[in-house]
Amino acid sequence: MYDPSQLRTFLAVAQTLSFTQAARRLGLRQSTVSQHVRRLEDTAGRQLFSRDTHSVELTEDGEAMLGFARRILEAHEQAAAFFTGTRLRGRLRFGASEDFVLTRLTEILEGFRHDHPEVDLELTVELSGTLHEQLADGKLDLVLAKRRPEDPRGELVWHDRLVWIGAERLRLDPERPVPLIVYPPPGITRALALEALERQGRAWRIACTSGSLNGLIAAARAGLGVMAHSRGLIPPGLVRVPDRAGLPELGEVDFVLVHAKRHTAAKSAADALATSILAGGSRLYRGAS
Repeated sequence: MYDPSQLRTFLAVAQTLSFTQAARRLGLRQSTVSQHVRRLEDTAGRQLFSRDTHSVELTEDGEAMLGFARRILEAHEQAAAFFTGTRLRGRLRFGASEDFVLTRLTEILEGFRHDHPEVDLELTVELSGTLHEQLADGKLDLVLAKRRPEDPRGELVWHDRLVWIGAERLRLDPERPVPLIVYPPPGITRALALEALERQGRAWRIACTSGSLNGLIAAARAGLGVMAHSRGLIPPGLVRVPDRAGLPELGEVDFVLVHAKRHTAAKSAADALATSILAGGSRLYRGAS
């Protein structure tokens, strides 16, 4: 009933909230992306996206279609692998940034391990900047991490906005330096937060540094300060800092998949895992809690 190519296009648009970005990810013309979505909506008999010249958002029916599309595509991939007799083997070194500690990435990895039991998956969880360095040094085969806005590397998983978050009871004194909770260098959100405060001319101080997301969350929940974080991944127990606090805009951030430049024996396995992540990407930020 549902065309897999249309479902893949639907997922790409749902994850990027952009027909242009989805077309770039899939290597299609934007008109083809629009056609795929329109045909899927005709098949379902429901509107899946509300869109105008400025924004694209999932409708309630679009949210429901996310789960169905993911399961249909997973079954499609499993059937294709079974009947073509292809079995992936070898070691796959995969790096994921700390941002995904509280998400349902584990479900995607569990599904991948179930489908490809002969792949030895080695997971490294680190800061995005560190993962990019390890990938460049040939220590990883595939990375799921943030990138800075000007960085062209990687395949877009989703696009998000950075926001300031903290404990609900936290109150900032405008006369005192902003207390910051940050990753150590080369953390990307750390750099963007400091750059934004410097542009505004706002004084700041480091209240907590931790290479662990759980460490940062604990400090934020204790009311030690504020931290820059993805709007789609706000941890439980923390809230956006209200605009009246006068903190500067942090801008946007991309979460991307980046493959090793050198062709390795793990390329096929890396491609398969990348496909699983792209198909299930909505679970990363919509099921973050």
